[in-house]
Amino acid sequence: MTEIRQEPSEAPVRRRFLRTALVVGAVAAVTAVTVTLTVPSGQAERAATPDKRAGTNDAARLLEDIALAAEHAKAPADIRDDQFVYIKSKVGWTTQTNDEPAKLQPIHEREVWKSVDGRRKGLLDEPYQGFDDEPLDAELAGIPSNTNYRHLQTLPTDPEKMYAWLNRVSEGSNSKDEANFVLVGDLVRESLMPPPQAAALYRAAARISGVFVIDDAVDAAGRHGVAVARVDRGQRFELIFDKKTKEFLGEREVAVEDLPWGFKKGDITGRAAILERTVVDKAGQRP
Repeated sequence: MTEIRQEPSEAPVRRRFLRTALVVGAVAAVTAVTVTLTVPSGQAERAATPDKRAGTNDAARLLEDIALAAEHAKAPADIRDDQFVYIKSKVGWTTQTNDEPAKLQPIHEREVWKSVDGRRKGLLDEPYQGFDDEPLDAELAGIPSNTNYRHLQTLPTDPEKMYAWLNRVSEGSNSKDEANFVLVGDLVRESLMPPPQAAALYRAAARISGVFVIDDAVDAAGRHGVAVARVDRGQRFELIFDKKTKEFLGEREVAVEDLPWGFKKGDITGRAAILERTVVDKAGQRP
């Protein structure tokens, strides 16, 4: 996974769902992309629960429940092009500099403001990474995987057409199924998905081969939920949802085998948690 996601000018950041980030040199602190809890020196954070998974049919049923919840969610009324989607989260990246072993950063807060129509500069506040109200460039027009609200409104609302769109647009992975699952995560993370498109996206995700259910997964805020997951490149990637409301909570990544960059089987290699998601009038404005 090497797709580049928009971040502060002169400091590009790969998409967060990009497995373990392999970064080099002075930009290591801002190009890492996986998440985790604080890890004591010399120790690894490990998954507290065993790998209890349900099969493909269970994943399809869960994703249908998630789609129904998304379908009935209320989007903010009368969203204007000049407004911004505000997202507050807890994240912690896995970084690797040069040939050194990968390291887990402590969990820290991240706030981002993204232009509703993608044409205005956004803002990032992530003090741990050294970003204090750093400007975000406007999105480049015409990129299919853009996540501004107006672009997301143009995506298919029919699950079959959404699945075809995923197959056409996703890229940068060892397999099309992996690329599709990565793109699903990219679309629901730091964005505001319109309800019809969100429902279609989750129903399309049910068609991705290799997706299964984790009965108990914990996000970066310590919240327990149920996850849909895939295993690729020695890691299990989980999209976590509230067990009752089926609202998206965050993500967790777990090594399912010893990894060449230093993690052992069972180590958590990433976590994230979405704490707040809303629309505000100005970049930098908090709800």
